[in-house]
Amino acid sequence: MRENEKLSQLALEGGTYETRLTRKFALRKPYVKKDAQLIKALIPGVIERIDTAVGAKVRHGEILIVQEAMKMHNRIRAPHDGRIKAVHVVAGEKVSKGQILFEME
Repeated sequence: MRENEKLSQLALEGGTYETRLTRKFALRKPYVKKDAQLIKALIPGVIERIDTAVGAKVRHGEILIVQEAMKMHNRIRAPHDGRIKAVHVVAGEKVSKGQILFEME
């Protein structure tokens, strides 16, 4: 056993098992439940066009923004019906993966 690994016991279906918790396991990112009110960039790119504004009512599937990434024009659509609470980007802005683009309510 390596020095930074810890031995742990698991009880499953009437049996007890030992496993080693590695450094990789200890440093993993915790699971964060997706917030349906936040619309984030799926890949890095440049905001080409914004098709909505704060206060606008949008319907599920409606195009909110067009993002250019690797010569492709990605249309980001509303995940559900709602109202745009905030817009966090402007046309021409470079965005990174996971960056918040909009907030909905």
